[in-house]
Amino acid sequence: MRSIWKGAITFGLVNVPVKLYSATEDHDVSLHQVHDEDGGRIRYQRRCEICGNVVDYQHIDKAYDDGEHTVVITREDLKSLPEERSREIDVVEFVPSEQVDPIMYDRSYFLEPDSASPKAYALLRETLEKTDRTAIVHFALRQKTRLAALRVRGDVLVLQTLLWDDEVREATFPALDERVTLSAKELQMSSQLVKSFESDFEPGKFTDDYQEQLRELIEAKIEQGDTFDTAATFGEAEEGDGGGEVLDLMEALRRSVEKNRASSGGKATSSGAKDAPAASSDSDDDDDESADADAPPKRKPAAGRKAAPKASDEKPARKTPARKKAPATTASADAENESDGAEPEKKKPRRKSA
Repeated sequence: MRSIWKGAITFGLVNVPVKLYSATEDHDVSLHQVHDEDGGRIRYQRRCEICGNVVDYQHIDKAYDDGEHTVVITREDLKSLPEERSREIDVVEFVPSEQVDPIMYDRSYFLEPDSASPKAYALLRETLEKTDRTAIVHFALRQKTRLAALRVRGDVLVLQTLLWDDEVREATFPALDERVTLSAKELQMSSQLVKSFESDFEPGKFTDDYQEQLRELIEAKIEQGDTFDTAATFGEAEEGDGGGEVLDLMEALRRSVEKNRASSGGKATSSGAKDAPAASSDSDDDDDESADADAPPKRKPAAGRKAAPKASDEKPARKTPARKKAPATTASADAENESDGAEPEKKKPRRKSA
């Protein structure tokens, strides 16, 4: 794991240096969007509405709009705020653990001792455990002031951010105001049903069935050869995009050679290069807990890339990767085209075999 924040827990004259780690992770299968006809990647771009250019992440600031005025807030402005510069987790109070409503819990973090001697860390941990108290703390993380609960989980201190009181909605449903009469017999039968399901909670015995079935579906499609050639569906990034996916060295060299051949009058032999620009897929969520608070490094366009040539009045049809078909089916299609007097259709790039 990689720490995402460093600071110190402070209460009274006690100072406990700690490192902050995200305590949870996502196990979902990673999927992306593609064009249903040819499997080409669908990407998104951060495009300026005034100049029309695709904007790199490093040139994007935040702004507030009140309907009449737009106030731009730069990274330097945010870093100048006193709360943002603070590196202390201030203990506000110690409360009975049962008083913290679980609905207020947001994200969970592990705290690692960050000093030569973990004695102060161990002292705080043992004190919380013996008194059955939860520390309510206040700190700043990623341009937000946080309220959090500090508690013990095994041998580690856990920091769980809390929603602010006005962020928890009131459950105002008319149906809850209606009077309902429950008989003693109904309550007895309901209690018996609950008793038949009684058990100790063991998180390890539960699995995400949907994700397992999705993985099985993907493996089955690969075994059946129901796939596209990735190289044939990979779009090229625009010149100066800066937000496209970084190509590996061999791919960059191959495309550079093909572009040089095309510019000198030779025919490129690319099996699937496209003219569609690759767009930035960076998330707008500045609170992504899996990465550092610092802005991500600027992505560089692939080496040897040149500006796309101007389109002519008649744009040539792009070759689209075709699904894998038997040779007999292709031959019969060509024969049918010839019988109609039509020009035989060009062969499309094939999918990879399983």
